[in-house]
Amino acid sequence: MKMAIVENRKYWFILSSVLVLGSILLVGGWGLKFGIDFTGGSLLEVQTADVIDIDQVRGDMEGLGYTSLAIQSSDDNVLIIRTKDLSEEEHQGLLGALSGVMGEIDELRFDSIGPVIGDELRRTATIGVIVTLLLIGLYVAWAFRKVTEPIASWKYGALTILAAFHDVIITVGAFALLGHFYGWEIGTSFVAATLTILGYSINDTVVVFDRTRENLLKRAADTFEETVELSIRQTFMRSLNTSVTTLLALAAIYLFGGDSTRPFALALIIGIGVGTYSSLFLASPLLVQWELRKK
Repeated sequence: MKMAIVENRKYWFILSSVLVLGSILLVGGWGLKFGIDFTGGSLLEVQTADVIDIDQVRGDMEGLGYTSLAIQSSDDNVLIIRTKDLSEEEHQGLLGALSGVMGEIDELRFDSIGPVIGDELRRTATIGVIVTLLLIGLYVAWAFRKVTEPIASWKYGALTILAAFHDVIITVGAFALLGHFYGWEIGTSFVAATLTILGYSINDTVVVFDRTRENLLKRAADTFEETVELSIRQTFMRSLNTSVTTLLALAAIYLFGGDSTRPFALALIIGIGVGTYSSLFLASPLLVQWELRKK
């Protein structure tokens, strides 16, 4: 069956518009649940030998004066506790109070970050993502400088950035949803996943664009629309196979990795899946739409 990705581009545009608009509404309505990496505070993770009644633990701790603890369970016998930035003395006092409530406990993790450092991390992470997008867009425009007809080289760079933004905003929207219903947080690992998604998505998009550039120079088809369609067909299986093998590895990390790696793996699964779609079904058809709009 012959593919007609470019011919049916209006359907891909509608799908992407719905996903991006939905993600923006989720982020604007529910916001993102930032971890202590960005907000500052302390995180304590403890484990007991017995199954935990989280409501009873929360009530007992409030009775001892710990009224500002955010307590959640990541497993039947594991508690994750978030609170204000604790000194070492306060940390030991909290452990003692938990031992009195739950019996013998094992401390699995304790992280403490000041609010000033958290704000700085959030600011620099945002700047880093924006600068990365701009630099990559400029590089793509420079790399395609020999292709000026029918689409100017800077438009390849602009659409590369647009496709990457599309992939990132949908991933962020998914985590706004997960944060609202399941308490999933965004930390520095999510920033690392976002930068990885950017690199993967842009690489995939540039592969298709580069084949379009080659076919334009060789005059492999009669019209620009046919050239883009041909380029997508020639790179379709390469992009699909690469993505599937990567997603299988990430699925294994998500299913069998620890709690600390699951948000990172899931962010990559969503971002790479969406990135594969955007490089084939969004970026290249947008090239054609831009050229037709110019005419």
